Amino acid sequence: MGPLQMSWSEDDGRRGRRGYHHGNLREALIRAALDLIRDKGPAGFTFADAARAAGVSSAAPYRHFRDRDALMADVARRGFEQFEAALQRAWNKGKPDAYEAFRNLGRAYLAFAREEPAYYSAMFEAGIPQDADPALRDAGDRAFAVLREASEALRGLLPPAGRPPALMMSLHIWAMAHGIASLFARADGGRRKLPMSPEDLLEAGFLVYLQGLGFSKAH
Repeated sequence: MGPLQMSWSEDDGRRGRRGYHHGNLREALIRAALDLIRDKGPAGFTFADAARAAGVSSAAPYRHFRDRDALMADVARRGFEQFEAALQRAWNKGKPDAYEAFRNLGRAYLAFAREEPAYYSAMFEAGIPQDADPALRDAGDRAFAVLREASEALRGLLPPAGRPPALMMSLHIWAMAHGIASLFARADGGRRKLPMSPEDLLEAGFLVYLQGLGFSKAH
């Protein structure tokens, strides 16, 4: 391992304890923050805790982040970038057809919340104002734009008289997906029990919503 790489080591079998040796400090702090979010929640640790988990002095993080909020904003930004990529892959420009692609999009939303709970918490539960960080705001906007594009495509399948405004439809769909993900699709202690899969619940909710607007699967 070269002098500009970092080494990560387990200590007593516990995740999150690591050695940091002349590596990428920013990346070490990001990984430390993700471990701490996973273990303690987005509000359960301090800037000094993140430094300690990364194996550096309490002053070292200030080389890259002005404070804890800046660190959390960077974690959230990265989460939204990965989230957008997952949604884009699932939507696949509306292929094979808008409804099936939309179902795939919903599954991808839930999968991200389940598979990346630390990122998901940083994105939606850390209380970091997006307007305070332009890069974070832009990343969140790009992720929402995938939902907006999908909603626009489905909206085109609705009877003209029953079509809601595109933005309203996007927000309705986002609220439904986010609510189910937050309550039932998490992989952490916040998950609630449900007598059906989160994916089935979300699909049923989508279908009821769309049918209420006049959508027919015959399209």
